[in-house]
Amino acid sequence: METRLAKFQIGQIVRHRFYPFRGVVFDVDAVFSNTEEWYESIPEEIRPRKDQPYYHLFAENEETTYVAYVSEQNLVPDDTQEPVRHPEVLEVFSGIENGCYVLRNHQTN
Repeated sequence: METRLAKFQIGQIVRHRFYPFRGVVFDVDAVFSNTEEWYESIPEEIRPRKDQPYYHLFAENEETTYVAYVSEQNLVPDDTQEPVRHPEVLEVFSGIENGCYVLRNHQTN
C-alpha cells in the first residue's frame, strides 16, 4: 500500500464535503488508524477508502463541538476565515495567522 502525502496540514481549517461541520486539523494519520467497528459504522455507500490520510479535527457544527476523524477525500478547505470555537483549540494552538492555526510552543524550562 502506497502512502500519500497529506493534502491538509496541522492547523488548517477544513470542512466536511457532505456533512455540515468544520474543524481544525490537530493530527494526521498516513492511512486509516481507527477501529474496524468505527469503520463499519459508516454507511457502505459513503464509506471512504482506508489507504489515504485521515485527519483528527477539533470540530464544530451548529449545536456542539467534538473531535472528528475524517478521511482526506471527505474534506475541503474552509475559506470562511472564521475561528473554530472548539474549547481545546486554544490549548493546542496560539492563534490564527494567514488563515491557519499556529501550534503553541511547548517548550519546558
